[in-house]
Amino acid sequence: MKTLFLPLSISLLAFAGPAKASEDIPDQYPASVLYQKPVEVIPGVFSAIGATAPSTYENAGHNNNLSFIVTGEGVIVVNSGGSYQLAKALHEEIKAVTEQPVKLVFTENGQGHAMLGNSYWSEQGVAIVSHIEAAEEFEDRGPQSLEAAKRVARERADGTFIALPTETFEDEYIIEMGDFRIEARHLGPAHSPGDIVVWLPNQNLVISGDMAFHERMLPIFEDTITADWLETWDNEFEALEAIYVIPGHGHPTNMDQVRRYTKGYLEYLRGKVGEHLDAGGDLADAYYVDQSPFMHLDTFEELATRNAGRVYEQMEFE
Repeated sequence: MKTLFLPLSISLLAFAGPAKASEDIPDQYPASVLYQKPVEVIPGVFSAIGATAPSTYENAGHNNNLSFIVTGEGVIVVNSGGSYQLAKALHEEIKAVTEQPVKLVFTENGQGHAMLGNSYWSEQGVAIVSHIEAAEEFEDRGPQSLEAAKRVARERADGTFIALPTETFEDEYIIEMGDFRIEARHLGPAHSPGDIVVWLPNQNLVISGDMAFHERMLPIFEDTITADWLETWDNEFEALEAIYVIPGHGHPTNMDQVRRYTKGYLEYLRGKVGEHLDAGGDLADAYYVDQSPFMHLDTFEELATRNAGRVYEQMEFE
């Protein structure tokens, strides 16, 4: 397989800007169910960048990033993918890069597009590791996620079944393998239960999962406590001092970009909703607070009003 490897100075310029991966852009890798062919971000670290659109038949549910690390003594995968077919397709790409076996899969949270591919990896006898809260989330909501995947991806979800992680952890799970020290860390409350980041301290690279967004608008779920997310960001995520960031969605980038579109967006939205509350505004009008500085982000139309409503409901009782 030919990989897209760019010198770091060039690759950061290419990925640092707010380049928009539009929902209207068709599948980037017609030969595979993967939305894009994996690229080598830094030596030994690859990522298949998913669509920043919602899950569709056209993108086969590949709307998050599926990464892998070729350590020299085995391969570590980050995210099993949204179906059996996606996990299998990623494995084919791994085998085109290296003969090293996949030793372990980390799942970044309990959402379907991080966990449903467990079905494939479990058949390969690979250990699947998640945070304990993510495993509980998937055990509870996995059947819902599976039905949604089958409904949207249809035959592209064939073979997918619920397979829970084989191992869980609470704070950190550290691996020394080949040329890499790999630290899976739960930094604290963030986007969804059991969010983890995978930190490579020797390479100054973090696979951030849904801790950090940039090309698409972040979603605020019912259990996403934005004040806690900001606290985790300031106290833990910034402390990594990462140079390179592979986010949960969108192209590899740097801290400036994810800070602007994650921490910056959360602070901006909380500020606007706070002004609305101070003026005696109600929930009905809170949905329409000004979010225009972020309207160029993918999924803005799907998420902006809902995000504002959920922040209002939180801040009303803070």
